[in-house]
Amino acid sequence: MFVVRGMLLVVILLMALLCPVSAFTNTGNVSEHSFIHLSGYMDEMKIYQTDKGFKGQKLVVGTQGSGMVSRTQTAYVTDDEIYFNEWGVFDYRPYLVESSKSDLRNALCAKNYAMGTVVSESYSDLTYLIKDTTIYQDNTTSVYQIGSHFRGTAKIGARVKDGPRGASVMTYGGTYIGDVMIREEIGVGDDFYLTCP
Repeated sequence: MFVVRGMLLVVILLMALLCPVSAFTNTGNVSEHSFIHLSGYMDEMKIYQTDKGFKGQKLVVGTQGSGMVSRTQTAYVTDDEIYFNEWGVFDYRPYLVESSKSDLRNALCAKNYAMGTVVSESYSDLTYLIKDTTIYQDNTTSVYQIGSHFRGTAKIGARVKDGPRGASVMTYGGTYIGDVMIREEIGVGDDFYLTCP
């Protein structure tokens, strides 16, 4: 009985050592495209990395403050490289948050446990909201497209991990207040079934 268990343990260890490392990663490539036009206040941060700890490449980008913002961002993250481009016009203007008695709210949260992805969006204190969100998920792909135009407050966040227990590849959190138009697309995997907006 001991010999059988010992042999089984040796076989399992050999399989683990001989299997390629990529067989244990579920994420594949990550792409993110975003456009924002805002007149109001924003507090946003995005973190991209190819590996955890003091390995690989890291990139952090953030924007905070009030004014008029028109900006696009494009990012691609693979297992060993990061591409990032940001184009924007930032014009400071003081902005006072108006107290609203609106109880109009909207929220959505989508998780893909097989891929290790989650995206959430919530809206509150709304005067109006025009929204178009499209989601495609299966065990090898996650595609999230958020399109919204609103007056009020929005909180949008996302996290992409290298599989359910792996390192975070992308982390995104943003709060937007005022008159805002957002287009955000996050694609994870090798095959995307939705086109970019």
